[in-house]
Amino acid sequence: MRALRVVGLHEDGKSIVCEDPASRTRFLLPADERLRAAARGDITRLGQIEIELESQMRPREIQARIRAGESVEQVASSAGVTVQRVERFAYPVLLERSRTADLAQRAHPVREDGPDVQTLGEVVAHSFGQRGHDYSQATWDSWRGDDGKWVVVLSWKAGRSDNRAHWSFSPGAHGGTVQALDENAEVLLNPNAYRAPRTVRALDPGREAVIQPTLDSVPDEPVAKVIDAPIAEPEEDVEPPLPADEPEEVAEPAPRAKGKKNHPIVPSWEDVLLGVRSQRG
Repeated sequence: MRALRVVGLHEDGKSIVCEDPASRTRFLLPADERLRAAARGDITRLGQIEIELESQMRPREIQARIRAGESVEQVASSAGVTVQRVERFAYPVLLERSRTADLAQRAHPVREDGPDVQTLGEVVAHSFGQRGHDYSQATWDSWRGDDGKWVVVLSWKAGRSDNRAHWSFSPGAHGGTVQALDENAEVLLNPNAYRAPRTVRALDPGREAVIQPTLDSVPDEPVAKVIDAPIAEPEEDVEPPLPADEPEEVAEPAPRAKGKKNHPIVPSWEDVLLGVRSQRG
């Protein structure tokens, strides 16, 4: 084993320049954590560094996990390596996943009578329009399952809920086909599955909103009949009705006035017409 002597620090500031005294051949030694631990004589730290290097994933394993649906951050965290190391090998696989998701949107959903004429992207965009969702905010992705088949996922946000729908994608002629894998995917493929919500109308700004009744919202209790009653004009005074326990007073007819003494009583028109003789008082 040849002994080298240290010449100095390389111009990049990250390497040590060493030289063979016999042949004057120079060597470049990285000034990494292992060199610092060796210079300090820290044997324990050197062993830990060797274990960490052995536990690092190979590039092929990193790409396999990314292709299976994991993110760069997930792979880096589980492997104990930096995100930059994973990104170098994950970039081509991420492009593959993105291209597969684009191809799946041009595939045709499988119906009971065969593949649909419309594509998956057209059917989903129509369903989003029915529900009032913003299709431009939805994101597509894909990954390859353990069985080797591609799975396509659509992610979108409705209100405060995060939603996902999955389809299996089989590339082929005329764009290939897709089949629903969960309930959300089936609902998006069925245009008749959506029912518009009932309309709500507010009577006054200060009152609560009242839901308009429909055929399936018949009340359980009988509804009292409304009796039509005359409505008074705005300027007309209406007397309040008398209470039921107080009968209405009937005015008695005024008594007929008697004639004065020693004067005949003048007959009324009724007596004259009936031919009744008047009596003297």
